[in-house]
Parts: sequence; C-alpha cells; structure tokens
Amino acid sequence: MYRLALNMLFGDRGKLAMLLCGLSFSALLMAQQTSVFFGIMSWTYTPVVNIRAKVWVSDPMVEQVNDAKPMRDTDLSRVRSVDGVSWAAPLHTSFLQARMPDGNFKLVTLVGLDADTFAGAPAEIVQGRIEDLRLPNTVMIDEWGAQLMSRTEVALDGAVTTRPLRPGDTFEINDVEARIVGICRVRRAFTGGPFAYTTYDRAKAYTLGARRTLSFMLVEPYAGVTPAELCDRIERGTGLRAWTSDTVIWDWSERSLARHTFWWFWRNTGIPFSFGTAVALGLFVGIAISGQTFYSFVLENLRYFAAIKAMGAGMGLLSRMLVFQALVAGLLGFGLGAGMAQAIGRVMIEKGMPPFVMFPQVLWATLAFILGISLVSALIGIVKVSRVDASTVFRG
Repeated sequence: MYRLALNMLFGDRGKLAMLLCGLSFSALLMAQQTSVFFGIMSWTYTPVVNIRAKVWVSDPMVEQVNDAKPMRDTDLSRVRSVDGVSWAAPLHTSFLQARMPDGNFKLVTLVGLDADTFAGAPAEIVQGRIEDLRLPNTVMIDEWGAQLMSRTEVALDGAVTTRPLRPGDTFEINDVEARIVGICRVRRAFTGGPFAYTTYDRAKAYTLGARRTLSFMLVEPYAGVTPAELCDRIERGTGLRAWTSDTVIWDWSERSLARHTFWWFWRNTGIPFSFGTAVALGLFVGIAISGQTFYSFVLENLRYFAAIKAMGAGMGLLSRMLVFQALVAGLLGFGLGAGMAQAIGRVMIEKGMPPFVMFPQVLWATLAFILGISLVSALIGIVKVSRVDASTVFRG
C-alpha cells in the first residue's frame, strides 16, 4: 500500500511540484531568516570573541559586554590580590567619533590594551606588529575599518581615487592624532563601526582625560583553578562582577558574558520580533499552500481512495497512506529549502554582510516545523477521505 501511495504522489507531477514549492519556500524562509537572526545576534557579543580572556571582571551593574561602566583603577589591584589570579590586565572600551582627513566622521570602537602584556590583542594581524602600539599616537584598525574609512586621493591629472587605509595613514580622535601602524582581522561589531586598538594609557588621552577609563579587567586563573571558581572568588573578595568568556549561547551557564549579552538584546530590542515575524510568515505560508495543494491532490485521487476503501481497507490504513505521502513530500521540501538556504548563506558569507550562522538546532527546528505542516496537510486529507462513500466508485 505504501508503494501505491508513492505512485499516487509522484504520478501527479503538477500537484507534487506545487506541494514541494510551498514546503521548500517555507523551509527556506524559516531556515534563512533564523540563520541571519543568529548571525546578527552573534555581532552583539563580538568583543568577547575578539578580546580573548578566560575571565572578564566588570562593575556589578553591567548587564552585557557593550554596556561598560567605568571602574576605579584601584579595583585592578584588588582583583590581582584575589587567590587564584595569575594576572589581571586593564581594558578600556568606548565609542568615539573619528575625524578623517577629508572632514568626514566615523564611529569607532576604541579598545585600550595593557601596554606591557597586550592581553586581549587581536589574534590575527594582517599588517604591522602589535608592539608598534607602544609608539606615540598609534592605533591598529581592523580590515573592515580600513575599507570603511577609505581615503580619497587626487592624482596629478585630476583623477579622484579611493583606497583602503593602510599603515602610515592618520586620522583624529577627539582632535588627537591617531597614526595607523597595523591592520588586524576581527569579527565585525554590532554597531557597524570598526575597532581601533591602542594602549590603555593612550586611550585616556583619546577620551579627553575621563576620570575613570577602566571598562573591564581581563583575568587569567592559575593552573588548576577553573574560570567559574575564580569568578566566585573575585565576586566574594571584591564585590565586582566576574564573567566567563564562553561564547556558546546554548550554554546555560549564568556566568557566560556572551550568553548574557545575547539574551539582553533578545529582551530589550525589536530584533527577535522582526525576524520572528518572518519565520511565522514562512510557517503560515507553508500551511496555506501545502494544505490547499494536498487537499486538491486528495480530491483528484478521491476515486482511488474510494476504491481502496470499497475493497475493505479501513480508515487506519488510508490514514497511514496519506500521512506517508505527506511526510515524503515534507522531507523532499525540507531538503530543497534547507539546501537553498545554505547556498544563499554561502553567498552572504562571501559578501561579508549580513552575517549568516546556521546552527544544527536551526535545521532540526525547521525540519520539525515542515513535518508539522505536512501532518496538518495529511489531516485535512484524512478528514475528506473519511467522509467519502465507498460506493461512489461503482457509480457512473
């Protein structure tokens, strides 16, 4: 009977094509939009990914990594005195306006690193050396910043060209010169602006001598002390907030700074609602198109179901046949939709914007929704077949 069900399903290629179009479009919309959502949300905790440290220490009122509340410099000594701390380095982060030579302004994320250890420095430096930041009025920017803050040049013949920034170029931050000594490769920020790395002491000059410039502390535990244990010791000993640098948002650890940042943006911005609307639209479109198409398919094959019913088949067997047909169509539609979503994602990754992160959980959730749509379609067909009179097959 299942073979007969497949023959009926693939025999009407027009209806099958319409059914697969509805299911694949629904799968594409749900998988692609959800992956873009997680990609954008991954930008919210970019500093945790770019600035590598096992433990972050912040003001007790900080809720997420972009919400830096300055602390006293003396807090650094208090953290260093906690048992289990191997070393602790200061970190400054702030959003400032950079003035380009042509007069344009760009928003940059200024990151001030400890000049002795360079703890939290970029892992991949494309041009230059991190040690050159010890030179006066120097910064290191990321590749995206070099492209975004491109420089306009006028040739002798009057031709105007633009090129990315490179070591040796300069701009200003709060009327203080910033000379580029290196280019690094890091993940993009949620604000869309580039990162500008400098030393912690020089960051004070760029922030016009702010009274407090200590945004976070990067801490390394001694061997044998886990980050979670060290966080407990720091909070008990100093009253400050300590976080681990785990970037797996599915980890439900209460100390993960990335996870707290992710859920803070989930609760306080309209991003989840916007993308959730698109996912819900894909679900409803799938139910509408697939349900209508499958119902039409059942109507056209109603005489065959009536014949099978007349030969003694019960509704249990007919229901299993319809469910089998719907699930086969659902699996095919899911495969087509997920494949197209992945192909679109590859193109988006190559272009660099917007981000695309397809977790395995996204695929499993999409599959569950598509199979759910298929079962709803099968239920519509079962209701229709249950009402057909088997004797209609013998009528002219």
